[in-house]
Amino acid sequence: MACSLASPPSLFSHSRRRQESSVHPTIISSNPKRIHRFFVSPASQTRKNPSFTFRIHAAAVLEKESESRGNETSESDKFSCPVCYRPLIRTGPPGLNLSAIYRSGFLCKSCNKPFSSRNTYLDLTVTSGAKEYNESKPSRTELFRSPFVSFLYERGWRQNFRNSGFPGLDEEFRMAQEYFKPVEGGFLLDVSCGSGLFLRKFASSGVYSGVIALDFSENMLRQCYDFISKDDTLLNAKIALVRADVSRLPFESGSVDAVHAGAALHCWPSPSNA
Repeated sequence: MACSLASPPSLFSHSRRRQESSVHPTIISSNPKRIHRFFVSPASQTRKNPSFTFRIHAAAVLEKESESRGNETSESDKFSCPVCYRPLIRTGPPGLNLSAIYRSGFLCKSCNKPFSSRNTYLDLTVTSGAKEYNESKPSRTELFRSPFVSFLYERGWRQNFRNSGFPGLDEEFRMAQEYFKPVEGGFLLDVSCGSGLFLRKFASSGVYSGVIALDFSENMLRQCYDFISKDDTLLNAKIALVRADVSRLPFESGSVDAVHAGAALHCWPSPSNA
């Protein structure tokens, strides 16, 4: 859902099939042409945690080459409707980067529901564009929607995770990269990206064809953009910032190469529906 707290393990994975969580890495796949990489943080190996069963309803990214440049109307090469999961129709400049997505409009032809960017991120939640709605989330989710927590996240909050058994940011990133080696050159989805700590590391590594950072917290995504905007290289990188509900992931099923979710499961309202 939003981003992360100190205790539960990190998760790297997405598939429609049920998968029991484990302290050992596992490879799962519902598409013979794609490999889905799943990884549980080493912090979980030092503590006893109950096992969970996860059902992922949608997961991520279908890459298509655009044959023309400039503004165009075409079936979206990345995103699907969070209501019906049909591919969105995209109008605007093609490409996966912050500038192109900001200048594009997205429409579900099945639901006739429009989606657009909110200055810094693309809002693909069910309530996107609604003037009035009632949205109630658990307190652990709402906590990370706070501007105060979003600001503090990389200014001391996340660093304290080491006290709960996490090995530290550099080591966590090294372990993730090591585990994702079989899918280098593929597409990565960073779920519950928070302020973009690992998004920036993944994008700067140069080993992925693109990275989509996803969070439910508007303020985390704004903070994420603030950090990206200070680096011209990242501003022009193949990155997308998306607001979405982890229980209704706005992507086509069975087409993601790697999914990263760092210390975030406990923030999701219903992990079994993710």
